[in-house]
Amino acid sequence: MFRKILIANRGEIALRIQRACRELGIPAVQAYSQADRDSLPVLLAEERICIGPAAAEESYLNVPHLISAALIVGADAIHPGYGFLAENADAAEVCERCGITFIGPPAAVIDQFSDKLAARQRMQAAGVPIVPGTLEPLTSVEAAREAAAALGYPLMLKAVAGGGGRGMRRVQDEAELLRVFPIAQAEARAAFGNGSLYLEKLIPDARHVEVQILGDRQGTIIELGERECSIQRRHQKLLEEAPSVALDAATRRALLAAAVRGARAVQYQNVGTVEFLVDRARQFYFLEVNTRIQVEHPVTEMVTGVDLVKEQILLATGAPLSRAARTAKPRGHAIECRINAEDPARGFAPAAGTVTRFVAPGGPGVRLDTHLYEGYVAPPYYDALLAKVIAWGHDRAEALARMQRALAELRIEGLATTLPYQRRLLADAAFQRGEVSTEFVARQLAGG
Repeated sequence: MFRKILIANRGEIALRIQRACRELGIPAVQAYSQADRDSLPVLLAEERICIGPAAAEESYLNVPHLISAALIVGADAIHPGYGFLAENADAAEVCERCGITFIGPPAAVIDQFSDKLAARQRMQAAGVPIVPGTLEPLTSVEAAREAAAALGYPLMLKAVAGGGGRGMRRVQDEAELLRVFPIAQAEARAAFGNGSLYLEKLIPDARHVEVQILGDRQGTIIELGERECSIQRRHQKLLEEAPSVALDAATRRALLAAAVRGARAVQYQNVGTVEFLVDRARQFYFLEVNTRIQVEHPVTEMVTGVDLVKEQILLATGAPLSRAARTAKPRGHAIECRINAEDPARGFAPAAGTVTRFVAPGGPGVRLDTHLYEGYVAPPYYDALLAKVIAWGHDRAEALARMQRALAELRIEGLATTLPYQRRLLADAAFQRGEVSTEFVARQLAGG
């Protein structure tokens, strides 16, 4: 077991990791920036250490600062949470060289999926269906034009080193490709230090379905079912649920088997997610692998009873998969709503400010993951996520009813949030029928 874990993240995920460490009896140290000095994870931590100024580049993304902090406090492991350095192969490699365990897959595994084209090639070789598209990087608009002509429009233009929707553009025709290619290339270069792009066929009205995988060092790899993540705005997820209402039994079996097959092909270790697009004919296509804990992991926890963060930590010690994970069977239905510091009335413009009133929901089947408290000042420097409301029911109808109740009870005042939008979303008749795709939110907003 680890001597001590440095938590190299903030907000609700930092608090979530703290709780897992306490249950496992492992001392944890909360790393924080100057902007997060009064955050709940810092206030509740048994030990804490400042790692730099507010700017993420000087704190949560600063590998030398984090390594130094771990050595100062005597931590032999770092948990990166999600975002920041969670999928940074270089950071994982530096940890390994310094004798510190990076809680996640080994650097070599992370590196295999940091290049989206290389990941597509590996999955195709493993027999996992991929979206038709280019398999070599495109570095010039002329190369992109020729490839697009061969593939046929419409297309998706994506960053080879992409993530979070950055460097991604929808392309309807050649004129649009010529216009957006340099924009996407510049965005990718600024975000990832790599301006290479690639093209994929656009799958119309696709659903975004992902599979939770776990692997230990002994070679056992399992899946814990799928999550539907189609409700998203500008490629950022707003709501997730498990299981997906779009899959029949045969498609589900094939999808889950493909995810495990792909993970075995790269000898995957620790917790991760294999993401797919599913078309209207229920044909699925590999999208990418996230080599970290997902924001939406609670929906899987709610339907399986498996604590994925504790599983992450134990797997990183070299322990085999727990019996709870190996024998888990999804039960019921779970939904997660993300509450962000954004103003839907102003085109989801970022919001910041002081929480003047906070009332948490409760009752049967309801869970709230948040770092909020009355008087908390939400800083403008980081991700907008304020809270995650998760509701479980014996079936989707009960989960929806409980989520609507929970959102009606939740009060966050003092700054604009997406809570009003989430309430309207759950009341939408098409959503209630499960008739959604990755284009659902855009169409809904376009219609007022």
